[in-house]
Amino acid sequence: MPAPEIIPLADPADERLADYVSLTDVALRSKHEPAKGLYIAESSTVLRRAIDAGHRPRSVLVSPRWLPDLEEMLAGLPEDGTRVPVYVAEPDVLEAITGFHVHRGALAAMHRPVLPSVEDVLRGARDGSGARRVAVLEDIVDHTNVGAAFRSAAALGVDAVLVTPRCADPLYRRSVRVSMGTVFQVPWTRIDEWPAGMATLRDAGFVTAALALSDDSISLDALERDLPERLALILGAEGHGLKPTTVAAADLTVRIPMAGGVDSLNVAAAAAVAFWATRATS
Repeated sequence: MPAPEIIPLADPADERLADYVSLTDVALRSKHEPAKGLYIAESSTVLRRAIDAGHRPRSVLVSPRWLPDLEEMLAGLPEDGTRVPVYVAEPDVLEAITGFHVHRGALAAMHRPVLPSVEDVLRGARDGSGARRVAVLEDIVDHTNVGAAFRSAAALGVDAVLVTPRCADPLYRRSVRVSMGTVFQVPWTRIDEWPAGMATLRDAGFVTAALALSDDSISLDALERDLPERLALILGAEGHGLKPTTVAAADLTVRIPMAGGVDSLNVAAAAAVAFWATRATS
């Protein structure tokens, strides 16, 4: 592609930097970014994984130290005749724009990809045979937990992730950073009707397993001994866990065996345990 357009900037109020303003304001960014069809990739590692996944930057904001790495990375983008503007600013200017110290010295405003349908995600597993194990994140509102769940999903061979309408945005900056960019590796989409969307999973041959504490729950050990061919693991929000309607609608309720008087794990930790225990289905 054409060489990136290098633009030195010193004014934090420059209108060309609007995409990067107030990145720590979650409420503002959660509305601003999807409405403008963008998300923010933080650090050169995350940006490289986004580009490798076929995502396109609309601009880059970088400190001088990191400019050579970014120029090399952007030079590898497919040819389309578009020059990506690269805004170069000193670290104190970056902090004034974004609201935080940019440790890795590089940010990119990325074009947000169109999400596929649930059916397409379930059909599109990595080996072409269709997904056999998926995770459903129900109303998980902490972006750190969402990012951690995606990282575990990528590491432990989960074929796809579905997120419910009230779940935090997997492409929010913190989610992407915590996932180390693995959110770009795992196929995912939103399942808009929930828990009614469980019917779509059943139609695709999935057994739905809600991770929750209930009188009729089975141990994760028991599930591991008799794994369904296609399994959907449903993980609930921080605090109250899964909604009662979700637990009632699921085919199975599964609990993680605990010791030491502990009754539950953080949802990100529970996801990692469940993904590891059921990895034989991948």
